[in-house]
Amino acid sequence: MAKVQFGLKNVHYAVVTETTVGGATTSTYGTPKAWPGAVNLSLDPAGEDSDFYADDGVYYTLGNNSGYEGDFESALVPDDAYTDIYGSTSNTDEVIVESASDTKKYIALMFEIQGDVKARRHVMYRCSLTRPAVASGTKEDTTEPQTQTVTIKATPRPDDGLIKAFTKDDVTETVYSNWFTTVYTP
Repeated sequence: MAKVQFGLKNVHYAVVTETTVGGATTSTYGTPKAWPGAVNLSLDPAGEDSDFYADDGVYYTLGNNSGYEGDFESALVPDDAYTDIYGSTSNTDEVIVESASDTKKYIALMFEIQGDVKARRHVMYRCSLTRPAVASGTKEDTTEPQTQTVTIKATPRPDDGLIKAFTKDDVTETVYSNWFTTVYTP
């Protein structure tokens, strides 16, 4: 059993396609792509518990799991992410063009956090990402790399409510070695 965690690497994303037929939604995933340059990931639980009072005290607590919200910082947002996730286009001049009519897509976000026994691999099944800010600064005596941050909102899948999954120390080798090849679904 892992007792500590540290580090962040092997960040990948896979575009989600949600198909609705007869009122039932099915989520499928594209091939995962690497998102290099991971710096920091911080996702906080979303949703609040609500207490029901009876007999002069808390009688029952209703849980509301709305997923997670937070920030992901990386060296740069990969060029493919602009077209895959944000709906921008890449023209024949190799220029990425953003327009007001671009349509964002949901993604599965996969990543690995090191531990004292075995690195724990995670997947967040349905994430929306904000566009990164455009910012930089002048070079001075020392050069400090500028990073980009996107805000992530991981919400339950509409078909089955899945939000996330992660590996344990005794995960099967097949599941562990294929974690970034296809999106794991139970």
